[in-house]
Amino acid sequence: MRKINIFTNDTVLSKDTKKLLKRKLEKSDFIVPREFAPDAELVICIGGDGSFLETLHRFNFPDIPFIGINTGHLGFFQELHPDDLDEFIFRYKQGRYEIQHLKTVKGVVTASDGRHEYIGLNEILIKGEKSRAIHLNISIGDSFIERFSGDGILVSTPAGSTAYNYSLGGSIVDPRLNLLQVTPLAPMNTTAYRSFTSSIILPPDLSIRINPESSGEEGLLIVPDSMEHLHEGVEEIYLEFSPFIVKLLRFENYDFWSKVKSKFL
Repeated sequence: MRKINIFTNDTVLSKDTKKLLKRKLEKSDFIVPREFAPDAELVICIGGDGSFLETLHRFNFPDIPFIGINTGHLGFFQELHPDDLDEFIFRYKQGRYEIQHLKTVKGVVTASDGRHEYIGLNEILIKGEKSRAIHLNISIGDSFIERFSGDGILVSTPAGSTAYNYSLGGSIVDPRLNLLQVTPLAPMNTTAYRSFTSSIILPPDLSIRINPESSGEEGLLIVPDSMEHLHEGVEEIYLEFSPFIVKLLRFENYDFWSKVKSKFL
């Protein structure tokens, strides 16, 4: 039997949508497991973008296509609305869809308590534990670029360019492009401190190396997709593309720039 995983947030609309969708899928000869089934052919996330990202992280970016049903606010990753369920099942069974492959970013943190690895679909954010400026020595590839001073930096994927990166003044990037974007948070640019004030676009073969000015300063927050991890005594943060690929199920009429227009303009 064909299995489909369904996960939802805790809103009433999401829970009601899950119950209805489960009944419809079972009538169409699908099985909806009670727990995550790694051999399922599809994962359906009901909620907003936050619920979608949380599901990805909870199950460690599984190699299964995802589709979202938007019961939240922006719903940029979500393909469907709750009133699209019958049309979705009909088109899915006919195979009238394509798979969009989204790259992820990896951050490797070396700190006093060891080595830690994080993955983000949207981004990885580095900022201070408290509301104060931090000082970071930033290298790109083998070249030292600058001593950054400010609230922090954000390293985003094309998929994440429309998320926090966009609110920071970063560029919207078509997800078909293969690049990373480094965007500063409240950079200092004075006679005492000189920091880049706009985002930097990097090709996929270049990595980013960040060394805090002093590993003895107060902790740094490493934040993949809004999920905070505090580390003290950080010596180095190394960022590059991750081998994990997120597969999003898209229907025939999906167009990235039409979605950008509908969500932001």
